[in-house]
Amino acid sequence: MDAYYNGALAVADLPISDGSVSVDRGSKIRRTLSLTVDDLSLLPWDATDPLAVYGQELVVSRGIWFADAPEMVPLGTFIIDEPNADVHTGPITLTGKSRELSIQDDKFLAPTSTRGYGGCVSAITALIRGTLPNAVVVNLTSDGRDPALPVATWDTNADRWDAVAQIATSMNAEIYVDALDRFVIVDIPTVATAAVAWDVADGEGGTLVSAGRQMSRSNVFNRVVVSGENTASGSAPVSGVAYDNDPNSPTRWGGPFGKITKTYSSALFTTNGACAAAAGYMLADALAPNIQASLATIPNPALEAGDCLRVNAAGRKDLFIVQSLSVPLTAEGSFSVTLRGGKEDTTG
Repeated sequence: MDAYYNGALAVADLPISDGSVSVDRGSKIRRTLSLTVDDLSLLPWDATDPLAVYGQELVVSRGIWFADAPEMVPLGTFIIDEPNADVHTGPITLTGKSRELSIQDDKFLAPTSTRGYGGCVSAITALIRGTLPNAVVVNLTSDGRDPALPVATWDTNADRWDAVAQIATSMNAEIYVDALDRFVIVDIPTVATAAVAWDVADGEGGTLVSAGRQMSRSNVFNRVVVSGENTASGSAPVSGVAYDNDPNSPTRWGGPFGKITKTYSSALFTTNGACAAAAGYMLADALAPNIQASLATIPNPALEAGDCLRVNAAGRKDLFIVQSLSVPLTAEGSFSVTLRGGKEDTTG
């Protein structure tokens, strides 16, 4: 782990006694860092100290030492937030957040619109680089899509990151900062379409230490209604709806589960067809939390929230989407993964 200030290396191989990196697909700031440092000489007193909060950053990775060199996997770049310690006994504890925070902090200073941008990706890139001129923005959607963008306007003091996320949603995608400190635009993951990123199994040769399973009605919806009203274009209000109408689904609309609706509105939707398409994408994700599982396994720092796992445990083989995970930064720490969705793997 290295500490940087104003682009320059401040401390290499920062000594830590404990810590973890959490990755949560449901959070606006996807990656967070929690850290404990025993060395009280690193307690920040001045604005330019390596662990102060005036733009100082930590670049974090985890790996394995081989005979001659380590093999490291990046876990993210984190803006330092809230270091604190007893000045006599320590230790120093601090938290950090990935770079969505910079965009979220930079509220619009004047009304801002999408006018003049040919597509969603160029608008997203411009909004992000308005705060971070050197930011890397990568479109990783499966078809490299970059649909045309209607004109929409955000008011003074509106959240810039919310605007970025709305544009990503309008192209049936999501956006976050990854472990390489890139802003990546990706498809909304589902077990039906995602490639398996990791196999987890119990028994001899497996990596599964323990597994828990629960069901929850929280944040489960079987109808999604998407609407749009764009005063800038003068178009009429539009809407689209998607239902869980699978007669074999336990969450089917009008079945024993009931009728639960999720609504989403954005001026970036200007046709009924676009609203209906977005509702369909959102429905798959809205149904997924009905079955949740949590795993404790041998650490895999290369996992990303949104990856698809195949879990072979208790005589079953199921596919899940990673909702969140916590990667320990020490050998003794525990690695936990929370999954959502759940579909039996019938591929053999």
